[in-house]
Amino acid sequence: MRFLRSSSVALFLALGFAASAYAGGFQLNEHGARAMAQAGAFAARATDASAIYFNPAGLGFQTTPSVYVGTTAILFASSFYGPLQNNTNNETKLKSQVFTPINAYIAYPITDDIHVGFGINNPFGLGTEWPENWTGKFLTTKIDLATFFFSPTVAYKLTDQLSLGAGATYATGDVTLQRAVATGFGDPRLKLDMSGHGWGWFAGALYKITPDLSAGLSYRSKVTVDASGTAAFTPAYSVLPNGDASASLSLPATGYAGVAYKVSENLEVEADYQYIGWSSYSELAITFKATNSTSVSPKNYQDTYILRIGGEYTIDKLHLRGGYYYDHSPVKTEYSEPLLPDANRNGINLGLGYDLNPHLSVDIAYLLILFEDRKAVNTVPEINFDGTYKTTANLVALNFGYRF
Repeated sequence: MRFLRSSSVALFLALGFAASAYAGGFQLNEHGARAMAQAGAFAARATDASAIYFNPAGLGFQTTPSVYVGTTAILFASSFYGPLQNNTNNETKLKSQVFTPINAYIAYPITDDIHVGFGINNPFGLGTEWPENWTGKFLTTKIDLATFFFSPTVAYKLTDQLSLGAGATYATGDVTLQRAVATGFGDPRLKLDMSGHGWGWFAGALYKITPDLSAGLSYRSKVTVDASGTAAFTPAYSVLPNGDASASLSLPATGYAGVAYKVSENLEVEADYQYIGWSSYSELAITFKATNSTSVSPKNYQDTYILRIGGEYTIDKLHLRGGYYYDHSPVKTEYSEPLLPDANRNGINLGLGYDLNPHLSVDIAYLLILFEDRKAVNTVPEINFDGTYKTTANLVALNFGYRF
């Protein structure tokens, strides 16, 4: 009986951790205010040091050393109406939080043709926090996820028209999950802390078809993170798997394909297609040392995409920017849950840049994300929490650039 109870709790833990760590809403694509203001449509130009993320081949056409650093403030709001299983449509609001992922890049031309760079950013992160004793407390009360990617990069300009780039990624990550656990003898609270690291790679190509028309491709491999940590319960009943836990987690591969066109001396526009390989996240296995058991949780995410279009209009030292994107959620309806109130999204982007002097520039950007209402119906038995999620997000980014 003790083994069965412990295994059941382990299953609940795995379900919660799996959903929170790798749902689509925790992928961040805002890694530079200039690109963000143009809806992230930047892979076919990649004209500042943030090319390390969007398309490393862009470094090959940058003629001077440069630094580009900044942060993005993310304000996320969501409400849940339900659960329908309780014959209620009551509203529960997500607690207000602000997140500030960072980005920092340096690019340096060693010769006219060989260029190197180094980048640090947070491609996966954020979190959610619901009231401690709300109806969904057995699914989640709080989740915090943070990752840091460190990316040494090299680019080689083969000709005046073609550049290739590649690099390696060292990733570290931390996640904290809090929730109640239904045991049949009380509702103890769980806090699960895990951290890990992994490696990946990325590559890209940028081709200037004409002086006014360019095309870019880039790809970032999936990163498998080997994580370990501790599961702690309050009260610490002996039947619960307190102590060491471990898992192997996969962050999805992503790819960009873009085309940019210089309409006039002052106006540039670009359209990008971004692929995200979420089908690699079909399940997650977590091992609990205390019970010597492994729990496998199916998730069955689907590959998805983002469509992006943006542009930049230059008036002397001022650069006006705008764009729009559509982001298709990887989460199937039957797997919708409060750990991540994810849905298809529409992103409206605005921003500007200003050249303070020949070396120093500043970029600001604003992004309004409008989530489509997500109706969770016939959710799988492990969730069993039908209802409607209404979500919005506001993002403001600031970056400084310096060219030596």
